[in-house]
Amino acid sequence: MILRAPTPEELPGLSDMCLRSQASWGYDGKMLNTFRQDLTLNPEELETDALMVAEDKRGVAGMVQLSMNTDTLAQVKKLYVAPNRLGEGTGKMMYVWACRTAQENGAEDLLIVSDPQAAGFYEHMGAVLIEKTEPSPIPGRTLPCLIHKLRAQA
Repeated sequence: MILRAPTPEELPGLSDMCLRSQASWGYDGKMLNTFRQDLTLNPEELETDALMVAEDKRGVAGMVQLSMNTDTLAQVKKLYVAPNRLGEGTGKMMYVWACRTAQENGAEDLLIVSDPQAAGFYEHMGAVLIEKTEPSPIPGRTLPCLIHKLRAQA
């Protein structure tokens, strides 16, 4: 499995993968339509964020998008594994890449606003739940907000 930058031509397919990944967790049509814009990748993101795809001989298995919110805070904006590739270690590889890249860029903390069903994965990888945030488009639904401390604890 390798990580590489995607090409502009791949963005529609990656966006579809994000939507399929969400649907595989059991999200209803309203939730998917509400977050469709957030799950869609645009060409300008290739220039402004660290965006990588995980690929092996069977094709693209997942994608991860990392952004620097401030000098010391990075955020995993998207991390999706193709539904038929879950359990193959792709998510772990991409998350480790996100942590290392954030640290190399000076981040002390990595923020993740997670799908509720994926929060356990991030906690397993070392992130800590700090709050549950309510996404404004759908009142009453909450998303776990986690933080991964990248700096060594004194």
